[in-house]
Amino acid sequence: MPKYKAAAYIRLSYAADHSNESDSVANQRKLIENFVSRNPDIQLVCEKVDDGYSGILFDRPAFVEMMRDVTDGKINCVIVKDLSRLGREYIETGRYLRRIFPTYGVRFISINDGVDTALEDDNGNSELTVTMKNVINDAYCRDISIKTRSALDVKRRSGDFTGAFPVYGYFKSGEDKNRLVPDPYASNIVKDIFRMRLEGRSAARIAAELNRLCVLSPLAYKKNNGLPYGKNGYADRADCKWSATTVIRILQDETYTGTLVQGRRGSRDYKNKAVQNLPASQWIRVENAHEALVSQIDFRLVQQLRGQDTRTSPKEDKVYLFSGVLICGCCGGRMVRKTNRSGDRVYHYYHCPTGREEKRLSQPCDSERERANPLCQRSCPGVHREHRHPQ
Repeated sequence: MPKYKAAAYIRLSYAADHSNESDSVANQRKLIENFVSRNPDIQLVCEKVDDGYSGILFDRPAFVEMMRDVTDGKINCVIVKDLSRLGREYIETGRYLRRIFPTYGVRFISINDGVDTALEDDNGNSELTVTMKNVINDAYCRDISIKTRSALDVKRRSGDFTGAFPVYGYFKSGEDKNRLVPDPYASNIVKDIFRMRLEGRSAARIAAELNRLCVLSPLAYKKNNGLPYGKNGYADRADCKWSATTVIRILQDETYTGTLVQGRRGSRDYKNKAVQNLPASQWIRVENAHEALVSQIDFRLVQQLRGQDTRTSPKEDKVYLFSGVLICGCCGGRMVRKTNRSGDRVYHYYHCPTGREEKRLSQPCDSERERANPLCQRSCPGVHREHRHPQ
């Protein structure tokens, strides 16, 4: 009767197609099966495969499942092709080999490395071999990480798009996957969004108009057309409809000016895969990397509007001419528009609300009210006194 109930652990770092097993997985399986056939004291009871997972981290699905079988006593032997299949981070790999596996009485076998914890000699030769190979595997991972980061940095500085999912309004060129080209349909929607914002509409009103016209949101559009999309993309509503947040994200994205901004997020090093936001000083910006959908002038104007009070009044759908523009010359606060009625006549004026609030202070704001019509005539002689920005 076999003494050991073994698990064959198979791992491959990256696979282009996760729907089919890679050749390397099949080769590892055959090697382990041939080894078990030559050792009658070992019974292969299960197989754990992590196809497309890095060896630096140990939260791999199949590996976690295998360790659960170890703690449950279902297996007492682990067989791998070589040490790098178990892991490439030498500290954590060593912890499993020297602490965790011995604690649970697990025999570990690395076929190509000639490591078998059940046959270790008293001189520690096997332990020295394992330690050296773990260090080499770790160094290999670090070297690959440096080369990969360097290659990505060169591509980004050359204006190549290195992301997985293009922003709404673009898709990857069929001739060059590192180049963005306008999506004939979605690019027009982006242009309409910027146009409506420049006309004075708020992000919420733009989203409501797009939903009224039954325009698919970015996420719904990509899903409907079979385009790739990220989990944390432009959608912030479960029903995939347009929202103010989605519109604002588009209005703030410099990609639409033809400028490619990359490297905004990254991991600290090759051992820590947690992604963090990087300071703007480390971003890589390349102008004229692709065809622009919005001019630089219009984009800058939209950003300036973000800092101004361009809200509409509750019963209006248009932005007044001086909304968010008039500044009190006394205190520097923003002046607000008020309306007075006298009989059939209506008067509009601007005043500083700070003046009323600070009347009890030693140095209150003593600015005077400004009538809207005379102000419009002085500022814009060619503009009708009741002019408002068109909707």
